[in-house]
Amino acid sequence: MVRKSKGLGERHQKILEFIESYQREHKHPPSIREIGEHCDISSTSVVNYYLDQLEKAGHIERDRKISRGMRLTNASPFGDMMRVPVLGVIQAGEPIPIPPSDFNSFTADDSVEIATSLMPAREKGRDLFALQVQGDSMIDAMINDGDIVILKPAQEARNGEMVAVWLSDKNETTLKYFYKEKDGYRLQPANPTMKPILVKKSEPLEIKGKVVMVIRKVDRYMA
Repeated sequence: MVRKSKGLGERHQKILEFIESYQREHKHPPSIREIGEHCDISSTSVVNYYLDQLEKAGHIERDRKISRGMRLTNASPFGDMMRVPVLGVIQAGEPIPIPPSDFNSFTADDSVEIATSLMPAREKGRDLFALQVQGDSMIDAMINDGDIVILKPAQEARNGEMVAVWLSDKNETTLKYFYKEKDGYRLQPANPTMKPILVKKSEPLEIKGKVVMVIRKVDRYMA
C-alpha cells in the first residue's frame, strides 16, 4: 500500500505515486506528457506547475536541462529506496561454474530496489550487491531456490558467517556458512541431507561477500 504524504493534495499525491510506480517498472522517470496522460491533465504547463510545487516542498528534484530530469528525494514518501545490482546467480547446493565477470559487471536493469529502512543500519550506503539463489542447500537458513541474497563485499569472514565463495581453481561459486579449521576451510550447507565442502589451505578460496539480507520469492507462498 502506498504511503500517504502529509500536506499534499490529491493530485500531488497521484503524481508522486505515478512517478514512483513508473520508476520501478521502467528504471527511469516518466516524461511530462506521460504524467499528464496518467493523471488526466491535458496541459503540460499544468503538470509543470504541480511538479514545481512538489519540488518546492522537497519531494522531488528536477534538472530542466535534460529529458525526464526528475527524481524522488529522501523527503518523498518513496525516497528511502536504494538500488542494489544483481550480479548473477549463485548455487546453494553443489558449486556451479560461473564466469568471474558475473561478480564485476551488471546492467541497470539487473537490480532490485530495497527500502533503506529495512536494511541493517551499519549496511546503509555500502556498495552492496545481490545474487539470485539456485538450489536448496541453505533451506534451514530460510533461503530457498529463487530467493535473492544481498551481500556486502568482503574478503574475510568469521566462523559461522554466510558467504559467497569463489573456488577459482574450479571456476565455481557457492553460498555456504564459512568455518576456518586446522587444515583448511569448511563450507557448511544448512541442509542435513548435504555434506560440507572441504577446502585445503593449499587450494584457492576467495570470499566475495557476506550475506546481510534475504529477499524471498513471494510466489512460493501464494499457491
